[in-house]
Amino acid sequence: MSQLDDNHRPKTIARERFETIYMTLRDRICLIDYEPGTRLGEEELAREFGVSRTPLRRVLSRLESEGLVESRHGVGTFVTTVDPAGLLQTYKLRMELAVLIGRLDPLPRTEDDLNRIRVLMAECDRLRLHPDPRRYTQLNMQFFQEVAQMIGNQPLREITERLYYLTHRIWLTSAPKLNLSDEVEVFHREMADTLAALEIGDLEAVGYIRRTHISMSVRRMIQFANGAT
Repeated sequence: MSQLDDNHRPKTIARERFETIYMTLRDRICLIDYEPGTRLGEEELAREFGVSRTPLRRVLSRLESEGLVESRHGVGTFVTTVDPAGLLQTYKLRMELAVLIGRLDPLPRTEDDLNRIRVLMAECDRLRLHPDPRRYTQLNMQFFQEVAQMIGNQPLREITERLYYLTHRIWLTSAPKLNLSDEVEVFHREMADTLAALEIGDLEAVGYIRRTHISMSVRRMIQFANGAT
């Protein structure tokens, strides 16, 4: 018996398996478990996930369409290189799209949804005491997914997710030049502001809050690209 996903489309076992493999590889790339330039061996991955190479190739094809890997004919599939300067335009597009989150058919959030954000904020409080780049990145990804869940316009959600994961690795590559404690504070403030807006049902404000924080990220990426400390 098939299940339904958030968009009320049947989710088959094959589809669930595809999504699991896709999200696992995507997260490994975004957390730089696979560093830029790493070759992703189809045989090894197929063995790891217990699938044939056909569904795995579909996953790699999707990752390639999203700019996270590249296929080199006769050589293999490799994780793409992170280029902060080259992705600044993508960051700016994310900034402009953010305001549409609360305008184009936003989905109201439940108390359970808000509680998940509160849990992330509590984890962020602990991160203040023991800053860790990888954990910060994981929390950022989890919070992004909470925001993405309120995007009711499917094309907007798809492009928002695609651009987020395309640019997400920049943070870890620039982390040595950034003050992690400051980054954690900014992130905590974004979550707090977002939660406050959601608590009163101001979904449009969420988009503007998101835009503001992406804009701040753009400035930091420009500084990083210019070699500023």
